[in-house]
Amino acid sequence: MRLNELAPVPGARRKAKRVGRGNGSGLGKTAGRGNKGQKSRAGGGTAPWFEGGQMPLQRRVPKRGFTNIFREAYSIVNVEALGRFAEGSEVGPVELARAGLISKADAPVKLLGSGSLDRPVTVRVHRASASAVEKVRAAGGQVQLIPVKKE
Repeated sequence: MRLNELAPVPGARRKAKRVGRGNGSGLGKTAGRGNKGQKSRAGGGTAPWFEGGQMPLQRRVPKRGFTNIFREAYSIVNVEALGRFAEGSEVGPVELARAGLISKADAPVKLLGSGSLDRPVTVRVHRASASAVEKVRAAGGQVQLIPVKKE
């Protein structure tokens, strides 16, 4: 079989309806849209979220709590994840992103103290918890804080 011999199964493909092409076609005059009404007009119909005048879901559900619009989102890295880097290496946001520990190299990074570290590593992050700094220093490494870029 060759590419030029490929064809759909007979009956699988139908010709497109040609609407509004005279009464003899069976879809003339109103073109199968019926008479008058919202759905018969050009651009007529309702938005996908319209609920027929019923109180919309967005307004029905209760709103609770508070969203802080000044929240700074940090990419989180735990101390145990630093074990994959070589002894004495310098680890920054770019290296963490390359290793797949964070998704974006330009996002601010916070080091947390979960787990343990068995080799000295120099870590360059934007924030670090006290326990994380303690564990990195206990392993012979150091934590360098870099300033967060404000947008």
